[in-house]
Amino acid sequence: MRLSTRLQLSFMMFLEFFTWGAWFVTLGTFVIHNLRNTTDNSVSTAFLTQSYGAIIAPFIVGILADRFFSAQIMLGVIHLLGAVLLWFCGSMTDFGPFYGLILAYMILYMPTLALVNSISFRQMADPSKDFSVIRVFGTAGWIIAGLIIGKLGWEQSNTLQLTFKMAAVSSLILGLYSFSLPKTPPLKKGSKIDVKEILGLDAIGMLKDPSYRIFFISSILICIPLAFYYNFTNPFLNEIHMQAAAAKQSLGQVSEVLFMLIIPFLFRRLGVKWMLGIGMLAWGIRYLLFANGDVDANLWMLLVGILLHGVCYDFFFVTGQIYTDRKAGEKFKSSAQGFVTLATYGVGMLIGFLLSGPIVEKYRTGPDTHDWHAIWLIPAGIAVAVLVLFLIAFKDKDSDSSAVINH
Repeated sequence: MRLSTRLQLSFMMFLEFFTWGAWFVTLGTFVIHNLRNTTDNSVSTAFLTQSYGAIIAPFIVGILADRFFSAQIMLGVIHLLGAVLLWFCGSMTDFGPFYGLILAYMILYMPTLALVNSISFRQMADPSKDFSVIRVFGTAGWIIAGLIIGKLGWEQSNTLQLTFKMAAVSSLILGLYSFSLPKTPPLKKGSKIDVKEILGLDAIGMLKDPSYRIFFISSILICIPLAFYYNFTNPFLNEIHMQAAAAKQSLGQVSEVLFMLIIPFLFRRLGVKWMLGIGMLAWGIRYLLFANGDVDANLWMLLVGILLHGVCYDFFFVTGQIYTDRKAGEKFKSSAQGFVTLATYGVGMLIGFLLSGPIVEKYRTGPDTHDWHAIWLIPAGIAVAVLVLFLIAFKDKDSDSSAVINH
């Protein structure tokens, strides 16, 4: 791959995740403090738009991008429309109109995650070697967005509407830039539309394998406590008066990059079962740290909880993607990854978003205060329960540490 193409794709990834990270991390705080007529349930409702987008995304990509339009053209059009929606999101003062806009935006945005991957893969001779180097610029974009929010003090000054304005400008730039990206025409032009293929359901036969079935169920269940993190970490940190909370949360993405680099080495030594188990255990430890941390003597607990993101995410989700790829075989590789994504970010996160709002609302102790110790113990307990289920039931003999991973 030419250096110019590598730079093009890297900048595309940077803008893709900068646009998302610019508003998503602080969404819960924005809903609570910048919109009228909201409760903790409103936070969950707002985050549910991600799950709706994830469920609808395969149809948009599988039908339009795979069969009718070039991926870079679709990416450009979607981000131009997204820029308009994000700009108006930042102008809303009532939850109802805001929800309609952010729902429309997430239905448009979630398919772009597949589009940027498709554009990248089509330019690579060896994706297993090239993709991670380009994808890391996306994580850098997310980190820098958080640092900007922290540096400008938008959380403390209660001006989080500016996060949507910043994201709108980024989306506009990416929309225009997309038309200069390498041509990525549809590969299935003229082919029959198969709903089972689009949703990855033709890989459902993998669930006949008892160990893979346990992994699949565990993947859905672990996304329930994961939803608590996405929904309420930023409101929690701001409520207990952590300075520049969004910037400190970006340490989680720094951790993610570091652990991504060492996964191939650990995978060979630990194997699938213990890699996945450590990932689940890290979720439980993170929430216990959040339950007992504060911004004074126990600030280290909050920071370690944030830094555990690399273990939480990489050890479970990246390892799970590798395990799924190995189990699927050549015929169902793409379908299997789509199936797992639909189950986790679609079904699992949806359940988590629906549960987390009422639970946090139940432990409200005042207009702007909660019993966070009690709240964080609930996802910690769920994560530990899933871990125990997984360790007892998962007995895959093929998942030993002798597997060779090219990452």
